[in-house]
Amino acid sequence: MPGTATKTPWRRLVGPALAAAALIVMSPSAARAEPNVPVPPNNLISDNGDGAVSAADKDLVVKVRLAGLWEIPAGEMAQQKSKDPRIQQIGKEIAAQHKVLDALDRAAAKKLKITLPNAPNHDQQGWLGEMRDAAPGKDFDAIYIDRLRAAHGKIFPAIGTVRATTRNDTVRKLAQQANQFVVTHMTLLESSGIVDFAALPTAPNPSAPPTTAPATTAQVTTASESTLSKTNLPVTLLALVAGLAVGAVATMRLAGNRRRRQHARW
Repeated sequence: MPGTATKTPWRRLVGPALAAAALIVMSPSAARAEPNVPVPPNNLISDNGDGAVSAADKDLVVKVRLAGLWEIPAGEMAQQKSKDPRIQQIGKEIAAQHKVLDALDRAAAKKLKITLPNAPNHDQQGWLGEMRDAAPGKDFDAIYIDRLRAAHGKIFPAIGTVRATTRNDTVRKLAQQANQFVVTHMTLLESSGIVDFAALPTAPNPSAPPTTAPATTAQVTTASESTLSKTNLPVTLLALVAGLAVGAVATMRLAGNRRRRQHARW
């Protein structure tokens, strides 16, 4: 029937359209993906625990665990003590994401037989104490954003170093995942609008350029010849002339002595 023929194509499109809408709702980050910025394909990294585990590798696994142990309760405090809806949302998202990262970290540690801590370290406990003691509102917000932003800034280069140097595939994958979490958290914290960028520590100056490479034999020879031509040549010529003059005088004296002996014999 003509009516049925006209409706059939639209009915076929309804299912895919609803599925696409559902994916966007379930994964809002996909809808907000920045164009032309690649996302690291973590599925291309194996996770078999293969390769030697260095001291730096173990340290990173421990630090990822420690980060979750204090940033999860800090995020929960942000939801309770902040009066700014944006800070509350930042705290909620970071706490939730750290729970995911913590699960990944514990799985890696179990596979590599790395012992993990169960409580924040001394510094982290001090930061949590500051947040508990801070007055609700702006005082709390400033401490929360400052402490978390500083902590992420410190672990950022450590993650990059391990990601670039580790021999172990499980640590490599964890480092890449942790890097993505850290970049996201830094961006969330900075979106609060209260990060004092001018107060951030200055990065160390790049190392001085390498010293000039040792001169080759040809360069040394050329330099010697150049030095001789510019500095020693006049002295050399003067000595040569003086030597010739002395030789000429000696030769003339010797010739004169021979003539006198010959005249005496005659």
